[in-house]
Amino acid sequence: MIAMEMFINGKAVPARSGKRFGVNNPATGDLIDTVPAGDIDDVRGAVDASEEAFEKWSATTARERGKILFRSAQIVRDRTKDLAVLLTSEQGKPFREARDEVQGFANTLEYFAGISASLRTGLVPLAHERYGAVLRKPIGVCGAIIPWNVPVLLMSWKVGPALVAGNTLVLKPASTAPLTCLRLADIMKEAGLPAGVLNVVTGRGDIIGDEIARNPRIRKVSFTGKTSTGKHLMEAASASLKRVTLELGGSDPMIVCDDADLKAAVDGAVRGRFYNCGQTCTAVKRLFVFESIADEYIRHLHAKIASLKVGNGMADGVDMGPMNNRKQRDRIAEVAETVRANGEGKILCGGEAPKGPDFDKGYFYLPTLITDVAPDSILMREEIFGPILPVVVVKDLDEAIERANDTVYGLGSSIWTKSIEHATIGCERLKSGITWVNQHTKVPPDLPFGGIKDSGLGRENGLEVIDQYTELKSVLINP
Repeated sequence: MIAMEMFINGKAVPARSGKRFGVNNPATGDLIDTVPAGDIDDVRGAVDASEEAFEKWSATTARERGKILFRSAQIVRDRTKDLAVLLTSEQGKPFREARDEVQGFANTLEYFAGISASLRTGLVPLAHERYGAVLRKPIGVCGAIIPWNVPVLLMSWKVGPALVAGNTLVLKPASTAPLTCLRLADIMKEAGLPAGVLNVVTGRGDIIGDEIARNPRIRKVSFTGKTSTGKHLMEAASASLKRVTLELGGSDPMIVCDDADLKAAVDGAVRGRFYNCGQTCTAVKRLFVFESIADEYIRHLHAKIASLKVGNGMADGVDMGPMNNRKQRDRIAEVAETVRANGEGKILCGGEAPKGPDFDKGYFYLPTLITDVAPDSILMREEIFGPILPVVVVKDLDEAIERANDTVYGLGSSIWTKSIEHATIGCERLKSGITWVNQHTKVPPDLPFGGIKDSGLGRENGLEVIDQYTELKSVLINP
């Protein structure tokens, strides 16, 4: 334990109050480290540093900003193992998943470093042989709030576009997984990032997050997390008319057609639901399978899920680690008990926490498969953020799409088929921000990502995200 500090103005600093809180290993319950319990004054200090750094940083060429992002990515790649170990210890996911996430951070920064050269302005021909110009200007100080489920990857989604566009950033990591984010901020300083360009403030969401949303000097906020929290932050941000990007909850449907590759669809469902212990916004949360193949498909799916090894993310051969925190694990246990008590479905496997000395102190829950799910079940109505997979049998594609769209959410969806016609229908009619065909959950930085309905507002990643971090200014010259 090294007692990590906040990262403000290029320095490790304690909270002004002197208060701290602990970060625990979700597999063992052991204290890993402590971090500062920041408050409003700490956020305002970070904004001061960001404002001071903005003028010089925004005047730096996009290419030079991109070089710093690229150097940061290179250092991260060199230290992947150490960063992945730290991420597993605070978040809980298996080491191989943590390693992939760290590599995803580097991939994202490299992507935005690569597009830096294309951030150009343009001339517009006007009447009477004159020209106007469209300038793309950075917004200023931006704010970012990230959750505990994939903190490293989501940090890169905020940092990459904000910084390459010439903005400065105040970032709040999740209280249960802040350590790797703090380490990454220090790496970016090592790569040449000037003081004040990136600031990381730790503390409670209702204090730090609220101030980021309300502070009028922060001109944009990007939030990833619960829909209810996103709505609250949007309301708080409206007082200062700042831009808001919200990547919120989802209840992603997966449709398995009767012509699908069944093995691939089984593997895809297992990875899509139980990756990161089911704690991802784009996880498969409702599975619809055609009745003509349902018995065979569910039999293979059941066998695959029952074979998953649950344990400490640092142990060899572990397929699924613990949930990140006790509150989340208890909520999943409550959902399973509701289904059981109300007869909302048939639990084929799981439905409880594993037993034994290796699990007693951690936040573990067994991968759970539920069939015969009632249409009005909690599994269909709410986002279930954990390792429970409900399966619904449908007659055909029309019914599958109708059931899939019957939700307030609209983040991701997938259709598994060998038919171009079925795939095209799914892509056109499924109401979501992204639709996968014969895969699920993969989100490259090259494509814009976000949801519709209660799943969010705005987009992250892709060339399109630069619009979220810049202002367009029209210039007309009268010679």
